[in-house]
Amino acid sequence: MAPENSSLRGKKAGFTLAEVLITLGILGVVIAMTLPTLYNRNLYKTLEAGLKKNYTIILQAFDLYYAKNGEKLTPDIIKGNGTDVSLKSLIMPYFKVLIDCGANGDHKQKQCVYVNSQYKTFSGKKLNEFIAAFDDGQFVIEDGSIILIEDMQGSKYKFISVDVNGRNKNPNRWGYDLFTFELMDNGQILPMGAPETRYTDKNEYCSQTSTNVYNGIACTYYAINEKNYFTNLSN
Repeated sequence: MAPENSSLRGKKAGFTLAEVLITLGILGVVIAMTLPTLYNRNLYKTLEAGLKKNYTIILQAFDLYYAKNGEKLTPDIIKGNGTDVSLKSLIMPYFKVLIDCGANGDHKQKQCVYVNSQYKTFSGKKLNEFIAAFDDGQFVIEDGSIILIEDMQGSKYKFISVDVNGRNKNPNRWGYDLFTFELMDNGQILPMGAPETRYTDKNEYCSQTSTNVYNGIACTYYAINEKNYFTNLSN
């Protein structure tokens, strides 16, 4: 038998301290690069689920109205033969309401929206005015989402918006966690951006480059119907 090499006697395979530190450093860089992407993907999956859930809740509220009153709630009913009645007052009883924020928000309730600058357009521009898109009533429902009503008195346009994760959670941005639906003449609730709705031009109302103050209002249709909509937001 050949004699054992004395230079190898007693040695064990392993990493040096320098090698361990280099490996940890590389892992740290990889984690730092991937964590934001993973966070965003999880966030947008949550927002997508919130949109679908709240769309169902809104549809159920109008179905309950129909079941109790024997007719669908339509813009004509809300107009009340020339004298507008509140869409909020007619539909709120059919939601499970946690907080009634009144018409223009309640300063004492942190979950209510009382200044428009709390929200941004789809392209990230701050809404500096309380635009006529959700200023005719609001209320927080049991899961923390907030419903925002627009009557547009004197016209047929009646909008229902929802912030699916509440006012106190970002991104507070149209087309991200804030979505708008329209009450149609036949009583249907359609996602804004659908061909029959008031705002349909994607270049103006659901674009990362548009400067229109209503940019994002039409994104609801695409958020519901495009498979990769939320995936694209996270990229």
